[in-house]
Amino acid sequence: MPDTLALTQDLIRRPSVSPEDHGCQDVMIARLEALGFQIERLRFGNVDNFWATHGRSTEPTLCFAGHTDVVPTGPVEDWHSDPFVPTIRDGILYGRGAADMKSGLAAMITATEAFVRERADHRGRIAYLITSDEEGPSVDGTRRVAEHLKARSERIDWCLVGEPSSEQVFGDTLKIGRRGSLSGRLTVHGIQGHVAYPELADNPVHALAPALTELCARVWDQGSAHFGPTTFQVSNLNAGTGAPNVVPGELKARFNLRWSPAQTLEGLKATVAGILDRHRVRYTLDWFVSGLPFYTPPGAFSDAVSRAVADVMGRTPVLSTGGGTSDGRFIAPLGAEVVELGVVNRTIHKVNESVRVEEIGQLQQAYASLLGRLLG
Repeated sequence: MPDTLALTQDLIRRPSVSPEDHGCQDVMIARLEALGFQIERLRFGNVDNFWATHGRSTEPTLCFAGHTDVVPTGPVEDWHSDPFVPTIRDGILYGRGAADMKSGLAAMITATEAFVRERADHRGRIAYLITSDEEGPSVDGTRRVAEHLKARSERIDWCLVGEPSSEQVFGDTLKIGRRGSLSGRLTVHGIQGHVAYPELADNPVHALAPALTELCARVWDQGSAHFGPTTFQVSNLNAGTGAPNVVPGELKARFNLRWSPAQTLEGLKATVAGILDRHRVRYTLDWFVSGLPFYTPPGAFSDAVSRAVADVMGRTPVLSTGGGTSDGRFIAPLGAEVVELGVVNRTIHKVNESVRVEEIGQLQQAYASLLGRLLG
């Protein structure tokens, strides 16, 4: 575990705010090359990625996936210590990326080192798919790498994503899928005018209000055993000229639907448009798909990950699809079973992001156990 902690600290020191990598991948690649991994650097646009493999056979292939980039720090003065100077206080490691997900990357590397040194002739193949574009637009990162791998028929049987999946204590939750994310940019067209002469104006706020009420109150579906119900949320709403006596001529809104496989992409779009049309809203609507839902039904892989956690923690994780989306959405279409296992996620993207030092060691042990179960 000391080596895993030291590697985590080394990665935190590198200010890899998305899409910058700042040498994190060089550190990982050097250690993998020392084990005999074949490395393929894949730079698309301004994004660094790499694909690494070890093993004589491609069947089966266990892929570790993750990202070296982190979100911006926010106000540095609000941190208790420099966000890029890893600091341990009371058994807790602080720093940007401590939980999301540099501890996960370090645990992957050191677990792989221990496993390969003991079983250099392991069965199957160990692979790494690492990007620096998970926290950003997610265009030239895992998405592009997955397209590249698909074009040459690369095989991935199982993918373990190191995102911080745990909620209260390490290993209490595994992610076996994620909801899709569909965003809309809505412009409602009205006619600007004087508030004292509303008959000469057309207020877009009033026009949208009944439709928005219906959209917000709608029960889209009931979800399923592992997926929560589809949700609709307004993230931005803006209208007006700044003057209190002017009816605005235009309203702009942003909204997001997080949707389960109970819905379809085209069905969601049609429902939203149908509600707007029924309320006679004059509008322009642009759609943005951040990711489709993906799901790995409980089976041999999720069971192996659960057992690896139980080996370390003595508990069986809950299987979940909650939270935001992840790069697993790009890997699942390659035919891979995808499971996410990482440290506790309570401080991710926050000021004073942190991880308990003991969790880093527990994660490394779980990854090592999984390697032994699947490829030993």
